[in-house]
Amino acid sequence: MEVQIIERIPISASPPPTSSPSLTLPLSHLDTDRNLHVTFRTLRLYSKPDNSPEKDPFLVISPEVVSAALSLFFPLTGSLHCREPGSRPEIQCTPSDSIPLIRAVTEVRLSDLASCQPDSPFLNQLSPDLDQADNTPLLALQITRFSYGGFAFGMCVRHLLCDGAGANQFLGCIARFTRGESRPVIQPLWDRTELLGPRIPPTLHVPIDKTLTLDANVVKHGTYWNQDQCGGSRRLVKEWFDVNNKCVEKFRNRLNEEAGLGFNFTTFEALSAFIWHSRIKASQLNADEVVKMVYSMNISKILDPPLPAGYWGNVCVPVYVTLTAHELTNQPLWKITAMIRDSKRYINNEYVRSYIDFQELHFAKGITSGTRVSAFTDWRRLGHSELDFGWGPPISVMPLSWKLLGSVEPCFFLPYSADDRKENNGFKILVCLDEANLESFKKDMKIFLE
Repeated sequence: MEVQIIERIPISASPPPTSSPSLTLPLSHLDTDRNLHVTFRTLRLYSKPDNSPEKDPFLVISPEVVSAALSLFFPLTGSLHCREPGSRPEIQCTPSDSIPLIRAVTEVRLSDLASCQPDSPFLNQLSPDLDQADNTPLLALQITRFSYGGFAFGMCVRHLLCDGAGANQFLGCIARFTRGESRPVIQPLWDRTELLGPRIPPTLHVPIDKTLTLDANVVKHGTYWNQDQCGGSRRLVKEWFDVNNKCVEKFRNRLNEEAGLGFNFTTFEALSAFIWHSRIKASQLNADEVVKMVYSMNISKILDPPLPAGYWGNVCVPVYVTLTAHELTNQPLWKITAMIRDSKRYINNEYVRSYIDFQELHFAKGITSGTRVSAFTDWRRLGHSELDFGWGPPISVMPLSWKLLGSVEPCFFLPYSADDRKENNGFKILVCLDEANLESFKKDMKIFLE
């Protein structure tokens, strides 16, 4: 199965953001977290509407529409710039900046993708990719028309510009314009360093260094070098699982009963604990090896004062649970679930400010969470499945990148599409793990899903 690229269109913001030769915009200390020095690729699939003529996505999601949206989010057209080697990156914008809008076609039918595995080479052809050079674009979009109707909308963006929520603000603006609607009432807001910069002087009132350590290799090779070293020549694979709400509810009730009065675990807490435990058990690590579970928490309303509406930078901090492999695999699951639940309680305004100040103090030394990090992220309520360009919501939303929160083995909780018959019965889980551990992990999931 092949995708044929037929056109690459450079799209600039209209009107240009500045008439000066260049404009330099600083990023926040959450943006410049080395965990986010990666590109992130996503894919949305749209089907032909029933009982209506097929529209051409090339004409609907037009260069003019994308350009109009970029005028509100013009830093996306810029490029990375460092004042000196090893310093924090900034965004440099000029009037001639542009992003590529790629148009592609394939003879493949949308229905053929039902048999695709999550690491299918074909799926990777449906979203653009950007290398890490400083002079490459920060964003690229791709529209691929399928044979007999439907299309794919792929996006690749530098994570230090925005997270999923911020990207959805931009894509939602494109969607508004394709539907003939006016500009959003709430305008995009930059103010990165003013809102999420360090205190003067930087002060640590929370022991961030109990979880994060320093490693000069991170400065030289990036955050994920240690993950690549972990396990030598291991091969990572991806696997889908359909999770039924009844199975989750049964499991949650069991954990709540074991934990005792007053416990009411969420689906994310319970299922993350199960998957983390199963993954590490399958890995057969040394008993004293340190393992970490990490997830991101939105701090927009945790801060005092809260972040203003329209802010579209990275708005999450990583939250960690740290154990030894023996502690994780030999404790009751309800205790692991309770640790995940309790970790949320420590995330307050002071935690966020101390995390930012820790980044200020130690960025140049290379901050890392180490190896054996299992990342979890929940996309079910982020609006990923609601983006409507005029075809209705996507029938599928999926990530195509696997470096997340300092881990190369992430787990995504993904929504079914709005019109999917399974919507009210559950959701999807996409897991990345060592191929050598896959069969053991699948056995545990099979028992869970029965």
